[in-house]
Amino acid sequence: MNAGQIERNWLENAVPRKEDIEHKIDWMNYVKKGQISDNQILVDWVSKVPGSNAPCHLVIAAIQAMRNKGYCVEEAEEYIETGLEAVNNKDYSTLQRVTAKIYYLLNNAKLNKDSDYHKFKKYTSWEEISAKISFDEFRYDINSDFFAESIKAGWIAQLIGGALGTQIEGYTKRNIEKVFGKNISTYLRHPETYNDDITYELVFLEAFEKKGNNITSNDIADAWLELIADGYSAERIALENLRRGHFPPNSGLIDNYFSDWIGVQMRTMVHGMVAPGNPKLAAKLSIYDGVVSHSNSGILGGMFNAVMVSLAFVEKDMKKVIEKAIKYIPNDSEYYSVISYALQLCKSYSNWEDAWAQAEEKYKYYNWIHVYPNIAAEIIALWFGNNDFEKTTKIICGCGLDVDCTAAPVLNILAIATGSNVINEELILPLNNEVKTILRDKRIISIDNLIKKTINLTRDSNK
Repeated sequence: MNAGQIERNWLENAVPRKEDIEHKIDWMNYVKKGQISDNQILVDWVSKVPGSNAPCHLVIAAIQAMRNKGYCVEEAEEYIETGLEAVNNKDYSTLQRVTAKIYYLLNNAKLNKDSDYHKFKKYTSWEEISAKISFDEFRYDINSDFFAESIKAGWIAQLIGGALGTQIEGYTKRNIEKVFGKNISTYLRHPETYNDDITYELVFLEAFEKKGNNITSNDIADAWLELIADGYSAERIALENLRRGHFPPNSGLIDNYFSDWIGVQMRTMVHGMVAPGNPKLAAKLSIYDGVVSHSNSGILGGMFNAVMVSLAFVEKDMKKVIEKAIKYIPNDSEYYSVISYALQLCKSYSNWEDAWAQAEEKYKYYNWIHVYPNIAAEIIALWFGNNDFEKTTKIICGCGLDVDCTAAPVLNILAIATGSNVINEELILPLNNEVKTILRDKRIISIDNLIKKTINLTRDSNK
């Protein structure tokens, strides 16, 4: 039966009822339902991060992101003032028109040929990346008790990092210190285990359970459609693209202003955990996952974190982990220029605050959710943390910006290398052995079961 036949069938079977004719019409109910769309546009202009109440301005950030990607956005910027005025007046008619105009201009923006962004090669696929990089091979026993302990340590530390970061994400180092002082290494409130990075990792594990190391980007995209109802920035655009039939890599490319943001960099620890001591596999899995929602620096960011996690199983010194992982990133990419610059800062300064001050200044015109300033924070924290869990925690929290998405991978990487014994019980117990999610069919997952699942799937995929 074709679409026309289906529609005709519905029409022919739609029988009016007398009681429907006689019922009182509540037109305002339809008006209220329509206001949901207005409220979404309003939220896209001005909202607050749920965990920290930091301000977000997604439409304006989209303009900023496109400038960072080397586009001429001056025409779109001319509408910002009008849009903010409409927000203040709750003038939804004007706001909807202005928002559409801005996105139209961004979708059709011309390249800024003078932008440094275009001086670097842009990467969009695993094939491009693997052709450029030679990966080392390491021997590692996935059947050992040490492997199981490392997975346990990695997940627990990641959840702790996410909870610590959720409290303060979206603020600068200076402003965090004004309110909370320095050296944050404990919970400022009862910890929240819900975090969007864990959501995407759990979805990957569902797809990985079915396909193992033979997983494809389409497999991951299908799991997104099955389990994820909504997203933010690049992930939301990707989900909308998927719903319209644009599968990877197009789902991460079409009208995706945020493809260089942190979304992949925050969610690829799982790829390193299922590929212990195998940086090539970790990189491949992260790219297959990454292109669902991102491209270029966005996917390279995810690859870098996945590789560091994988290396942490076989290399215990964080400085060596960083230096080895950097070699696996294409050196003609802009992302490579950022991580090599961050490493240079680490070697040039004697303390993390001076190094971070330079990185913060250099990347101050990138959004606080962009990969560049945040990966610089990760590298600085791991370097100056000197393999100490508490010290590393204080540094990564102290850097500010997208802290939940930087503290989670940083502490995951460190804990895999050092084990869970270095983690204070006061950070573990409040987690209550629970991961809370907004997945369609998995609202609460036990941490113990997540650990066991990761261990078993990794071993099964390597039989």
